[in-house]
Amino acid sequence: MKKVWILDDDKSIRWVFEKALSGANLPFQSFSNTNEAINQFNHETPSVIVSDIRMPGESGIDFLTKVKQKFPQIPIIIMTAYSDLDTAVSAFQKGAFEYIAKPFDIDKVLEIINQALEQSTKTDNKSNQLDSKLPEIIGQAQSMQEVFRAIGRLSKSNATVLLNGESGSGKELVANAIHKNSSRNNSPFIAINTAAIPKDLLEAELFGHEKGSFTGAQTLRKGRFEQSDGGTLFLDEIGDMPMELQTRLLRVLSDGKFYRIGGQDSIEVDVRVIAATHQDLEESVKNGKFREDLFHRLNVIRITVPPLRKRVEDIPTLSNYFLIKSANQLKVAPKSLSKEVLEYFSQLHWRGNVRQLENVCHWLTVMSPGNQIIVSDLPSELKEEPINLITGSNGWQESLAMDLSRNLLDGKPNLHKFFVEQVEKIIIEKTLEHTKYRKLDAADILGIGRNTVTRKIKEYKISNN
Repeated sequence: MKKVWILDDDKSIRWVFEKALSGANLPFQSFSNTNEAINQFNHETPSVIVSDIRMPGESGIDFLTKVKQKFPQIPIIIMTAYSDLDTAVSAFQKGAFEYIAKPFDIDKVLEIINQALEQSTKTDNKSNQLDSKLPEIIGQAQSMQEVFRAIGRLSKSNATVLLNGESGSGKELVANAIHKNSSRNNSPFIAINTAAIPKDLLEAELFGHEKGSFTGAQTLRKGRFEQSDGGTLFLDEIGDMPMELQTRLLRVLSDGKFYRIGGQDSIEVDVRVIAATHQDLEESVKNGKFREDLFHRLNVIRITVPPLRKRVEDIPTLSNYFLIKSANQLKVAPKSLSKEVLEYFSQLHWRGNVRQLENVCHWLTVMSPGNQIIVSDLPSELKEEPINLITGSNGWQESLAMDLSRNLLDGKPNLHKFFVEQVEKIIIEKTLEHTKYRKLDAADILGIGRNTVTRKIKEYKISNN
């Protein structure tokens, strides 16, 4: 194992680290200034560097900058007795693994050093860039393969498509993929969220207006239908479209013609419409909130985009993609998820679906201290996510694992004793209920002695009332 380097001009600080690292069986080397450490690079490179900021000669920040330029894979932990916002921000901008204020808890620092060591041993420089051949839509799950097959079949068709799926599941990506794989791919793809535009403006947004047609209409403006002529118009959240505009949309889908607001001449366009909604449009039709004839016009080909909780096998690939994407945007080294985090992710409900996962990965790229992300690094809102009981065959095991993960995040002590006692109490109690509280029968079923059953009844205060 490579060494942990300690840089500090304070001999007492170096002594504390040396004693702690020796006790943890971690090889180390100490330096009183940055020049000594820079010279040592001619002979070896460390696994992790812990450096003070203020030392005689070159500062820790300058040292950090130099090392990161030549050895970007080495995690560097910055510590200082003069903590301030500017210094902290500067340290992280220069690539610091973590920033520690003196005085510090040496046990906490050892935890950070171990995290940095784990990152150092798992760094893979080949993962720094996104594969240029990586498809826009990622998915190995069977439900996503069905979506891919549908996109393939639609490549030679101009049929209207209705996409069903929860918010954030990737409906616009699917719509864009349909467009790119069609004969219309050299013409515009225009997306509009009908729920995000006020009712009074949506008509003009879709169909345009003539100059002077209403107050503020100082020039002629082409609407989205006109702009996407020859291409594809994606109408997201179609279920929220006002009833009067549904009528106008139906006419365009029927004959391909419309009028701008204030216009006298009809405009003919060739536009493929792909609509999307998270709502149950059949139910909206029954409730009189959506036109039945428009529903049938839109529902020529229907594709259901699955929520993330129903394609958990895609989470590792998606997470890696988003972590690398965020790292490239921020010009930092990409981070990776530990096995425990991936298991935790597979048990979450993911109300925001793929969009939520992308946002979490971006947050982790910015906020997590190490490149190897562990459960304690996760944002607090994920701790409140409900358990996903849809996936997997071991429902109670997944529930137990999730409960354990939450207790670990909360830092609760004596977890082994707590969970063993909870499980044992349930086993004893339910078996006694089954045997009508006959202790001997319960003992035979459980394969333990009658005296043990009697002792557990007393210990867990089990009552037959």
